[in-house]
Amino acid sequence: MTQDSFELTLDAGCALGECPVWSGEEGVLYFVDIKGMKLHRFDPEAGRHTSIGLSEEIACFAPMKGGGFVAGLRSGVWQLDEKGERVAMLAPNPEDQAASRFNDGRTDPSGRFWLGTIDEPKAGGKAHLYRYDKRGLVAVEGGLMTSNGLAFSPDGRTMYHSDTPRFTIYRYDYDVETGEATNRAVFKTLQPEGADRGRPDGAAVDAEGCYWTALYEGGRVQRYSPDAELLAEYPVPAQCPTMLAFGGADRKTLYVTTARDGRPDAELKTLPHSGGVFAMQVETPGLPEPLFDPER
Repeated sequence: MTQDSFELTLDAGCALGECPVWSGEEGVLYFVDIKGMKLHRFDPEAGRHTSIGLSEEIACFAPMKGGGFVAGLRSGVWQLDEKGERVAMLAPNPEDQAASRFNDGRTDPSGRFWLGTIDEPKAGGKAHLYRYDKRGLVAVEGGLMTSNGLAFSPDGRTMYHSDTPRFTIYRYDYDVETGEATNRAVFKTLQPEGADRGRPDGAAVDAEGCYWTALYEGGRVQRYSPDAELLAEYPVPAQCPTMLAFGGADRKTLYVTTARDGRPDAELKTLPHSGGVFAMQVETPGLPEPLFDPER
């Protein structure tokens, strides 16, 4: 049965919940709390929730072939073991780590890891979008403020990406064999209205090729057709939804992480579960999440 709004599934209390990733093999949802510096694991069937603390911010990650994870931390791209413990740094963050950390990330259909940074002072568009594979860490796009919204079309020929403070989602032509993203074009630019500052944060694509985006400070999730037509939007009981993931055995449970850090007291009284994970049943399933392949 489908729903028309999100409901609380885990009151995680995250300062900045992000990067939900469904493990089909384990039947669990992983996600992070960036500012809380934790990697979370939630088993919805058993109702079991655990987390591990790290010594720095973890912003994005992906399950890795052979076990463990690849992850974007403030200091760089790291290999983590199955428990979330750091094993080895794969590439350092090449930016000024006092003002930059990694942010949103996702594995492409062939197993490369894409991730971007955030220019924390929002002072000059110094953030970048990077590709990480066996060739190393390569900057693909610059001049960004907050790299977000990475997702791939079902056929792998389109890559989506957003720059959140600029309210803009982009699309690229993508070559899955080479990992080259070309011909960047605007997919959608949102227009803030009055007090509504909803802007595109993390995203996911469903089996019909529709792009779902969480609107930070917008309290809702939107679904767009591949032609950028707004098809639907769904309220979230938190002002700051951050990123989406399709889960469940049929990939028809849409999860969204949220944030509570820095939100006004009056807002948190009205939306007390901000920082939790919310879920909604949908008709169209999502795509399976590819494993990171260190040999790609």
